Amino acid sequence: MKKLGLFTCTTIATVGLLAGCVGAPDQDKATASGDGKYEPVTVTNCSVETTFDQAPKRAVTLNQAATETMLALGLEGSMAGTAYIDDSVPAEWEKAYESVPQLSGSEYPSKEAFLKAKPDFAYSAYNSAFSDKGVGTREELQGTGINSHIIPFGCPDKKDKPKGADMTAVWQETRDIAKIFGVSERGEKVVKDQQARLDALKGKSAAAGKSIFWYDSGDKDPFVGVGGGGPQIIIDALGGKNIFADKDGSWDHVSWESVVEKNPDVIVLADAAWDSAEQKKQYLKNDPVLSQLKAVKNDAFVIVKFSETSPGSASWVALSAWPSRSAS
Repeated sequence: MKKLGLFTCTTIATVGLLAGCVGAPDQDKATASGDGKYEPVTVTNCSVETTFDQAPKRAVTLNQAATETMLALGLEGSMAGTAYIDDSVPAEWEKAYESVPQLSGSEYPSKEAFLKAKPDFAYSAYNSAFSDKGVGTREELQGTGINSHIIPFGCPDKKDKPKGADMTAVWQETRDIAKIFGVSERGEKVVKDQQARLDALKGKSAAAGKSIFWYDSGDKDPFVGVGGGGPQIIIDALGGKNIFADKDGSWDHVSWESVVEKNPDVIVLADAAWDSAEQKKQYLKNDPVLSQLKAVKNDAFVIVKFSETSPGSASWVALSAWPSRSAS
């Protein structure tokens, strides 16, 4: 099972319910002065302050959640490469995704491959991208003229992470990236579309009013979605109740005894290459104790792609498709 930072390697972000962005980005509208020139943008991200004197032109995304945020904003033309794909991007972004060079598959690119792309901006969902096992520290990259950014849920210091679990932080991240690239108007359209779609889903999901167990991986001590990350955002948005919402952080190991005690109405199964949803379902059904859980007896499972559990654009795939994925 692969893990990165406080997330299983993707987030939750961030948002696949979105329809494909219409038109090409209007690169300078939101950050332009009256004469049409890009105005400097200063962003504080994970306690690192960065000033952009111009919109990045050769961005490299280092995780799927970051890639999908860029694609949701129609910024594929400003991308020099992508890396670390967990499964597949939503259908509405496939064409845009295929237009961008892929520097690596389900792992970080080598430093050589990363630098060969001549990036001016590195964007990741996890701090682990900026390490010896990744492409280098943010300080090292800055020294070579490469700015960087981390989706805030992946900040290394807890104080820099978003407070609470809702879409507010996801939407702010969309706005921040849009501002950096000079497409703030596009960012606002994306956010408003997401807000409208979320409002339309309220009360209509099979998750509404149900107790939910978000099962990511593992069998002896299951790794589960708890009160501060992507799963919690999705569950709250759909009106459900996470049985482990009282636990801090995004993910944690729990005991099967605690799952049995809480006896959830619905079980979410993350579908990942290293631990498929079907494997987890069969484990639950074949265990003499777990098979007696209400959700297992009722076959009340919801299957989500692993990438949809990261806070970000792909989370909306899970939101929008939940009703059709639920079995009663």
